[in-house]
Amino acid sequence: MEAAAAAAAAAPAPAGERDPEHHHGCLAVRTSLPRCAIGAGGGSSLPGSSDETSCGSPRWIGRGLSCVCIKRKGTYERICMNLTPVQEERLQRLKHRMKVYFDPSRRDHQEALKALWHATYPDQELEGLISEQWKDMGWQGRDPSTDFRGAGFISLENLLFFAKTFSASFQRLLNKQCGNRATWEYPFAVAGVNITFMIMQMLDLQSTKPRTFVRAIFIQMLSEDEWAFDLLYCVAFVVMDKQWLDKNASYMDFNEVLKSTRAQLERELMLDDVIRIEDMPSYSLLC
Repeated sequence: MEAAAAAAAAAPAPAGERDPEHHHGCLAVRTSLPRCAIGAGGGSSLPGSSDETSCGSPRWIGRGLSCVCIKRKGTYERICMNLTPVQEERLQRLKHRMKVYFDPSRRDHQEALKALWHATYPDQELEGLISEQWKDMGWQGRDPSTDFRGAGFISLENLLFFAKTFSASFQRLLNKQCGNRATWEYPFAVAGVNITFMIMQMLDLQSTKPRTFVRAIFIQMLSEDEWAFDLLYCVAFVVMDKQWLDKNASYMDFNEVLKSTRAQLERELMLDDVIRIEDMPSYSLLC
């Protein structure tokens, strides 16, 4: 399964004042939030725009912050996004993690792969980094390193974080313990790589300027927890499995389930009372 196929754009549909929809590839947002307070160094509407602008997330807005303009459904909205030193440092570290390819010749990458095995199967001896055993975890072949191409080393880090932090949920999903499962189930480990890739696309962290409210909101979350990306990954995995069961999905439905998973994550991240990953309603699915 190609990782790139797993991350199609899905528009959020949060409740309340916001009512998003797609409009020629843009995210349309209705909002009654107050206008931005623009300081001496602040920007103005983009050339040719006389539309009033509004802030995307008032609980994080400070006076005098510069704004980034985003075109949405023919008008311009502003996200007040002036990174603090902590946010900038953590964002750069996360961007660096996202650029690291899995290298099977690197000792630290080999050790991370072994650590994943021992966290997953603590009572089973690993025969080797290339072994038929890896298929039991849901890799496509004997060599799991070939499945990291889509999302890189961070996808292995995400799986390892999930296995160690929420071991009960990890084992439940790995062993397909809940619900009426399909005859043709999704491969657990490969699904995990696809989820990492989907979150990377959803957050759009590699772009120079924030182009979505979801990205801006997530960057603010980095102030609360440097491991926000890994926590969001764990939430995404349990949401995906729940949607898989709710839709009575089978292997060929995986991409559609991933799209709806992304849509739900975006909706929850946009909720007014969600300031940390732990505030997301679906976080309660983890155990």
